[in-house]
Amino acid sequence: MPPASSRPVDNLDDDDYPAYTMGRAAEILGTTPAFLRALGEHRLITPLRSDGGHRRYSRYQLRIAARARELVDQGTPIEAACRIVILEDQLEEAQRINQQLRTQRRDPQSQTSA
Repeated sequence: MPPASSRPVDNLDDDDYPAYTMGRAAEILGTTPAFLRALGEHRLITPLRSDGGHRRYSRYQLRIAARARELVDQGTPIEAACRIVILEDQLEEAQRINQQLRTQRRDPQSQTSA
């Protein structure tokens, strides 16, 4: 759970805050808790745990799960869907880093301030 010093209002904007129970997450995604557990077994998402040990999902994790569900709904096996989503996420991160490096190369001043 979040540190006691964080303000509740801050959590409203935090995509990584574990706000959703498994039941609520499954309802939002229109799927079952078993589907969410399967995503965890395939290491696509790892929910945080409440003090009582219950799974809690963030908005970011729900977006990842929704993408996996789209692929599964199109007939992709869940293992392959998880791998595809992981690779898409890695590609997006690599492109973001690449763009940062290009920007730094064009603007040498930004290297000293970063």
